[in-house]
Amino acid sequence: MNTYDKNINNLFLYWLIFCLGLVFLIIIVGGLTRLTNSGLSITEWELFKGIFPPLNQNSWEIYFNNYKKIPQFKLLNFNMSIEEFKIIFYWEYFHRMLARLIGLFFLIPFIFFYFSRKINKKYINICHIILLLIVFQGVIGWYMVKSGLVNDVTVSHYRLSLHLTVAIIVISTLCWLILNITQKKTKKFFDLRKDNIPFLFLILLIFFQIIFGAFVSGLDAGRIYQTWPMMGLSYFPDDVELNSIKNITNFNNHSLVQFYHRNLAYLIAIYIFVLSTYIYKKKLNDLFKPLKFLIYFLILQIFLGILTLISGLNIFLASAHQLSSVILVFTAINLYYFKAK
Repeated sequence: MNTYDKNINNLFLYWLIFCLGLVFLIIIVGGLTRLTNSGLSITEWELFKGIFPPLNQNSWEIYFNNYKKIPQFKLLNFNMSIEEFKIIFYWEYFHRMLARLIGLFFLIPFIFFYFSRKINKKYINICHIILLLIVFQGVIGWYMVKSGLVNDVTVSHYRLSLHLTVAIIVISTLCWLILNITQKKTKKFFDLRKDNIPFLFLILLIFFQIIFGAFVSGLDAGRIYQTWPMMGLSYFPDDVELNSIKNITNFNNHSLVQFYHRNLAYLIAIYIFVLSTYIYKKKLNDLFKPLKFLIYFLILQIFLGILTLISGLNIFLASAHQLSSVILVFTAINLYYFKAK
């Protein structure tokens, strides 16, 4: 490989790392947008015209009057002043601007790398998938916002979880691609050999936990029981009856969703303990260091989850809890990467 080709490939890697950082940042901003109940402050998609924020009082009045038409204002924020509205507006505005930045920052350099013909074709193919996911994510974002404009005071927790899940898939794909480039490999993620299944199952469990975390956030289910280890005075919430399949899968029930979120955390902790025992018994030395990182962030994630709950959903702790879940995904992917052949 000549110097020019090497420089292009290095630039490609740095670009992907920066993209990963941007996606990580938008997950932070998106989480805070939800935690501050700011996501419905802009009631139109505004794909192009919303690039600049309101620049005069008349523009602010238009946005505020549009917000006054939706249930969130009528039922919850009817006392809100225009100055208070500006705060929630800017959270959603920065969220949308960051989304636009990610789309452009991915698309334009990708065109350059594609036509340079200097990048491994398998890497380029993965970038095609990431680009499609980014576009899809924008559509899902508006689909989510629409769910809170007519009948509800907040967005659908199902659509919120879909929005977050796609973001996690994007950042996970970027993570895997960066690992491949730095290790000079072309490992496939979905390598379903028998000895890979336990590691893939762990990643799946964490993804399910993130989905339930989004359910808890979307429903504000963390406000129901703010005690640990018990939910109130018992392990199982006393306001839930599981007398039918329909009740067991009632993911609109705040208490039940919180119960599942808690117990998935316990299951993941137990599963990682079993997986750790397997790794040490088999003397898989290459996995010792990645495993330690996974365990460290698992402990941090559980600790932050408990603190968030008993603090009465402190916004900073809740945000840190969400971010540590993303890092936990990274560590699980990293562990699996060094196990996969």
